[in-house]
Amino acid sequence: MRQRDIQLLVLIVILSVAAAWVVWPDNPGLHVHLGPINIDRDIAVHLGLDLRGGVQVLLEADVPSDFQVTSEAMGAAKTIVENRVNGLGVTEPVVQVAGDRRILVELPGIEDPERAMATLRETGLLEFIDAGATFLPPGTVVTTTFGETGEATTELTQEITPTEKIYPSVISGQHLKGAEVHLDEYGKPEIALEFTDEGAAIFAEHTAASIGKYLAIILDKQVISCPVIQTAIPDGRARITGQFSLEDARSIVIQLKYGALPIPLKIVQNRTIGPTLGQDSVQKSMTAGAIGLVIVLLFMAVYYRLPGVLADLALIIYAMISFALFKLIPVTLTLPGIAGFLLSVGTAVDANILIFERMKEELRAGKSLNMAVRAGFNRAWTSIRDSNLSTLLTCVILFWFGSNLGASMVKGFAVTLFLGVVVSMFTAVTVTRTFIRLVFSLTGEKLRDKKWLLGI
Repeated sequence: MRQRDIQLLVLIVILSVAAAWVVWPDNPGLHVHLGPINIDRDIAVHLGLDLRGGVQVLLEADVPSDFQVTSEAMGAAKTIVENRVNGLGVTEPVVQVAGDRRILVELPGIEDPERAMATLRETGLLEFIDAGATFLPPGTVVTTTFGETGEATTELTQEITPTEKIYPSVISGQHLKGAEVHLDEYGKPEIALEFTDEGAAIFAEHTAASIGKYLAIILDKQVISCPVIQTAIPDGRARITGQFSLEDARSIVIQLKYGALPIPLKIVQNRTIGPTLGQDSVQKSMTAGAIGLVIVLLFMAVYYRLPGVLADLALIIYAMISFALFKLIPVTLTLPGIAGFLLSVGTAVDANILIFERMKEELRAGKSLNMAVRAGFNRAWTSIRDSNLSTLLTCVILFWFGSNLGASMVKGFAVTLFLGVVVSMFTAVTVTRTFIRLVFSLTGEKLRDKKWLLGI
């Protein structure tokens, strides 16, 4: 063998061992702490909504159909929704803008779908209103002077009807700096707020002038607490106490920390997938993939004999490297994603078939074994390159459509197929050729006469 082939063989062995370590089910992950190098990375398979179970929610702008929803507003809403989802602690969520007025949210493994959906659709508008001498019970829906411009006014309370008032908004969520959930001395949850410098000045002035009056705290026009101002609060800090659970308090904090939505959203569709259905899909996908892979390996070994067995080894290495990439990137695997990977197995086999058929033609023409191998790979390369490039281009188009139209399943299919095709080009052209050269260099030209062993 040439020196270059030996180097390639060493590289293939190293890659194969590393890939086998990554795909090992009991992989401990990467935990390296050497001086300035600190790596803590768990290596696991990330399953999508259809395999792990969870909730898929389609949100739509809750505005009149003739109202123009800008792309900037949808982008801001998408970012806020994504931050709220991350605050829920969901692993590998998917948040995508779907069209001009919709946002698609996928929450794998969510345990409380109702609370998650409530957190997503609420606008998260916090206000402190001057209730004067009137106590407003929690849950009361009120009208305030906080307009659509996002600015609060301090005008006197106005009468709309004898039973409905407009309450002046003293301060709003735009002045909020931070929010956290604490437990009071009795173990009950409370929400600690911190305002910006501007908000702290407004809050201090109002509390100093309104001692003994009610200051209602409302979220999305609904009262959650209505305490009495007992003293001036000059440090820009406040507490929200009320009859809510720890989960309710955390949900409120998520909405407050990540801002109010620029446009109201409503849920137009939601779909819940149970974990049992997901596990069943995983088992069936693994069974189908194993059967398909075994059939392909048997076909290559029976039809192409020795080159087919070498191609089978390259195909196993291909599968390990591809799956290792899925875990390292990581790629969230869905049923369409698994289908994309299985389809890429076909492209890997197709490349080997082109190479072997070219080699057989050269051997039938009377060329030596080394010349047939070289000519087979060189002449098949253009066909392999062009076909795979067209597939990669299709993957890019599918990925673009999936990202812009909210079709996450199409996006997953495109990602796994793209990675599989790229890896298959490496294994078909580099790994298979290196193995063939290794075997042929050990046997010499005498192998050329054993046509049955070469599949001729």
